[in-house]
Amino acid sequence: MAAASSDSVPSVNKAWVYSEYGKAADVLKLDPNVPVPELKEDQVLIKVVAAALNPVDYKRMFGYFKATDSPLPTVPGYDVAEYTAAAERVLALKPQNLSFVEAASLPLAIETAYEGLERTEFSAGKSILVLGGAGGVGTHVIQLAKHVFGSSKVAATASTRKLELLRSLGADLVVDYTKEKYEELPEKFDVVYDTVVKEGGKVVTIVPGPVAAGAFIFILTSTGTILEKLKPYLESGKVKPVLDPTGPYPFSKTVEAFAYLETSRATGKVVVHPIP
Repeated sequence: MAAASSDSVPSVNKAWVYSEYGKAADVLKLDPNVPVPELKEDQVLIKVVAAALNPVDYKRMFGYFKATDSPLPTVPGYDVAEYTAAAERVLALKPQNLSFVEAASLPLAIETAYEGLERTEFSAGKSILVLGGAGGVGTHVIQLAKHVFGSSKVAATASTRKLELLRSLGADLVVDYTKEKYEELPEKFDVVYDTVVKEGGKVVTIVPGPVAAGAFIFILTSTGTILEKLKPYLESGKVKPVLDPTGPYPFSKTVEAFAYLETSRATGKVVVHPIP
């Protein structure tokens, strides 16, 4: 994304919108005449160059949050459009060594990974098991745990073809969930970071003792502070964006990008680029 000059901002822009709930292939339409967002006092208008798609975007589209979500019609992720508005507090400067596609892939995934680790009071010398290590969040949990927090041992699960990726990101132990059960690992871990359990799903443990006190669910509160804090690690290459090899998807193929994301088979992040 890039800051927009007020002299060049049109009154309308192209945006992907949905006016009813359902799968992207059924409800997502390109509208060339969506009003450019009107700014609130604390907001900045942004010219969108690339937009990352997130699972929460298609879950919004499915209607999971319709009781509290934005009224329809709306733009998935609010940024699959030529222009979007965002609060100044959530913004950070793009790392100089990253492309717009790479930078766009980061915010939600890397902030979620970081805040989850922070909330467990993760620190140097601790061990972690990442369930779903090849996804957008999981790939960053592995890297942050190893290269930022100083984990003594990072284990992660993925399917067979994604195991080498996990090793390249810093995982010490990789588990092929199509052939092995992570529950049967002889090791015990200080933290288990679950990125894959679905809504209504269940987590089972055979470890005796109270579970509820140590388990938690959190909703990310996004700020630019985390991105600024991690910027040196991104610019040094210690932490790297992970992009799904099927992308980036051109703006005209946004429906296809969402359809792919809905399969839950993406590796890293799915990004739409270029955006006109």
